[in-house]
Amino acid sequence: MDALHYSFIVPVFNRPDEIKELLQSFLGIEGGLPFEIVIIEDGSTIDCRAVVKDYEESLNISYYYKPNSGPGDSRNFGMLKAKGNYFIILDSDCLLPPQYLNVVNSELKNAYVDCFGGPDAADTSFTNLQKAINFAMTSFLTTGGIRGSQLKNKKFEPRSFNMGISKAAFKASGGFGNIHPGEDPDLSIRLTQLGFKTKLFKDAFVYHKRRISWSKFYTQVHKFGMVRPILNLWHPSTNRFIFWMPTLFCLGFLFGLVCAVFGEFFVLIVFGIYMATAFLSALFQTKSFVIALQAIIAIFVQFFGYGFGFLKSTFAIKVLKKKPETYYPNLFFKNVV
Repeated sequence: MDALHYSFIVPVFNRPDEIKELLQSFLGIEGGLPFEIVIIEDGSTIDCRAVVKDYEESLNISYYYKPNSGPGDSRNFGMLKAKGNYFIILDSDCLLPPQYLNVVNSELKNAYVDCFGGPDAADTSFTNLQKAINFAMTSFLTTGGIRGSQLKNKKFEPRSFNMGISKAAFKASGGFGNIHPGEDPDLSIRLTQLGFKTKLFKDAFVYHKRRISWSKFYTQVHKFGMVRPILNLWHPSTNRFIFWMPTLFCLGFLFGLVCAVFGEFFVLIVFGIYMATAFLSALFQTKSFVIALQAIIAIFVQFFGYGFGFLKSTFAIKVLKKKPETYYPNLFFKNVV
């Protein structure tokens, strides 16, 4: 294995404040390993050029402005410009803990893989809403469990808020496609098909700030649900029953409400036990009654958003035989770079 030279790839769209916080966290990186940061401004009308300039003397940064073509294409652009041979991709709303690069480097030195993903966590400075949504997105009790700690699946699908990929794997795969969201599992699946190994680095976490509201969270997870049937169409071997769980949760809950009208409460009692378990888990994790209550709301938003998005997209693709690119054009970017 060649010596590892790291390039952090960060696309950004109209979020200079986030870039400032991310770059500030880079100043605290421990270990002394050399690295570069590649910032790709994806057609922003509010750019972060001035923010980057403030950090040019203390960090090794390259800044590029390009027309808007989506985060996947912007990451590809950044990797083509990067000087390193191992790329670490971050979202602009992430913060790095001091030990992050040391952990990544240690994992790769110990058992090299061409692609890895890390979990996300909530920093103590985050708002209650951010912490509640973080719980819903990361808990083993929800669909977010795949981002969690003890996953042993060798075909782990990294997410691009915290993802590493070697230069060799990038060149062989061609990088991210133009679907969004869903560009990261699509790339992970293609890498596996090409023979590259992917792995979860459970200790290489980032603080994922998620500047989000309830409505934006619903829109986000709804799109996640819509994308999964498209990925199943493209990669049939990855189709699993577990993807139906949020939809079944929604239908089961609605069925429980109908049963309750007729005096039968068993189904709702089962859901109540599940929610009580999730509430206690959130309470234990966050030490906050308010956040635990918000976490229950976040779980419902997550399951209903994803579940109905998945059901709608499955019906369109499987029953109506619609072509995803033309039926859901808002899920695809036209590359212009």
